[in-house]
Amino acid sequence: QVQLVESGGGLVQPGGSLRLSCAASKSIFSIYAMGWYRQAPGKQRELVAVISSGSNIKYADSVKGRFTISRDNAKNTVYLQMNSLKPEDTAVYYCKADEVVGPGTASSWGQGTQVTVSS
Repeated sequence: QVQLVESGGGLVQPGGSLRLSCAASKSIFSIYAMGWYRQAPGKQRELVAVISSGSNIKYADSVKGRFTISRDNAKNTVYLQMNSLKPEDTAVYYCKADEVVGPGTASSWGQGTQVTVSS
């Protein structure tokens, strides 16, 4: 299974921007979906954005128009550009990969990167 390492989190003021990166340990060309999820303290982990191998994209309603997910197959990396950040975007952000393994599928998660939006 693929291993994932997130980076790019940090502290930013409301209205600011951050770009998260998710580096995979192998080619992501055939990984059928890669996504970003987040988990705020006391809340369940939720989908932020997902991109398929065919570049179909889905966003959570709360981030539409502010966040952009993209993938660079040559660099085995998925990005999440976050603009117009709000305090409610504060969370640990996780990268996830869903791939076909034998007759089934398997999911892999990164370790997470903290994003804090505060003045």
